[in-house]
Amino acid sequence: MKKVVALLFSLVLFLSVALGSVSASESTLDSTVDELMGVPYRDAGTTTRGFDCSGFTAYVFNKFGIDLPHSSAAQNKEGYWIDKSDLRKGDLVFFDTGGKGISHVGIYLGNGEFIHSASNEGIVKNKLSESYYAKRYVSARRVLWDDIYNQLTAESK
Repeated sequence: MKKVVALLFSLVLFLSVALGSVSASESTLDSTVDELMGVPYRDAGTTTRGFDCSGFTAYVFNKFGIDLPHSSAAQNKEGYWIDKSDLRKGDLVFFDTGGKGISHVGIYLGNGEFIHSASNEGIVKNKLSESYYAKRYVSARRVLWDDIYNQLTAESK
C-alpha cells in the first residue's frame, strides 16, 4: 500500500511540475513593468499619468519596497556597480544622453533588453546594442539583493 501511495504521489508531483512548466508564466518584475508599457513621458513624472526616466524606475522599485531617489545621477550611487557583462534582470542601466554625465536610467530585462521612459515615446523597451544606447551607455548598478531578486524574477504559475 505504501508503494502505491508513493507512486501516486510521485506521479502527481511529476505532472504538476510538467504542466506548470508548459503554461505561460511571467515573473513579478516582468508583469509589473509590462503593465506600464505605453505610459506617456512626463517631465518630472512619478505616476502612471506619466513618468520621466528616474520617476519610472523609482516607481517600479518602490512597488518592491526599494526606495530610490528621483534622479538618474543619484540612482547611480545606489546599490553596487555591475559590469555590463554581468547584467541580470532588474539591474539599473545608466546613460549619458546629454554629454554631461548620467542623465538617463532604465531597468535591464535580460537578453540585452531594457525598459525605460523615453522622452519622445514614454515607457518602451529597447536593446542596449542599439546604436543610440550603445554609444551612451555608462554603467549599471544592482539594487536588488539576491533574496528579493529571486522572488521578483521567479516565474509565477
